[in-house]
Amino acid sequence: MAWSVALACASAGEPTEVFRPGLVPDPDAAAAIARGLYPADTLTETGDTVLDFALWPYEDELFVGAFERALLLCDRRLFCLDDDARRIADTAAAALPGSHCGVLVLHNVIRGCWFRWYESGRLLRDVFVTAEDGVVVDQGERLPAERPFWRAIDAGAPDVPLPFDPEEFGLALAEEHMFGRGIADRGKDGFLPLELPLRRFKHV
Repeated sequence: MAWSVALACASAGEPTEVFRPGLVPDPDAAAAIARGLYPADTLTETGDTVLDFALWPYEDELFVGAFERALLLCDRRLFCLDDDARRIADTAAAALPGSHCGVLVLHNVIRGCWFRWYESGRLLRDVFVTAEDGVVVDQGERLPAERPFWRAIDAGAPDVPLPFDPEEFGLALAEEHMFGRGIADRGKDGFLPLELPLRRFKHV
């Protein structure tokens, strides 16, 4: 399956404990986060959806899911990998005090993965790889879930073309560090990350 994803996901606690059945969204908190990201814009709330339909928003859309111990944010601007994308990522990482936050960007045509990892709002890992260009950014200590992917490069293999699949790399990071399970995997408890509710906003 080819994924397009522009997602920030924060949790105050271990993901396996935070992401579980019964999470109740807070629409007022979601609106406050959305307007904090874009104070100069006019945002209109246009309803609710689930993460499955929010992972790759239209350019004029923003999706926010705010919960007691978790935050989800989907914004196509993350795909630009520029200063504004970093601002959005940094803002999401700092929105939930004491949380861990992963920012994942995948594209089903441009075979690449951008991943950032924060703890308590502090950026600890920044990595960007593409199938054609290899390792573009590799800063900070590698996270446990990504270490197996680097074995060939660490053993001396060239990174162009990249010796691992960027999508598999990103989804492994999401599973281990963001949700505590595969993003499309329903657990024995019935919980499926793709069914998490989010509030939809449009720039007008």
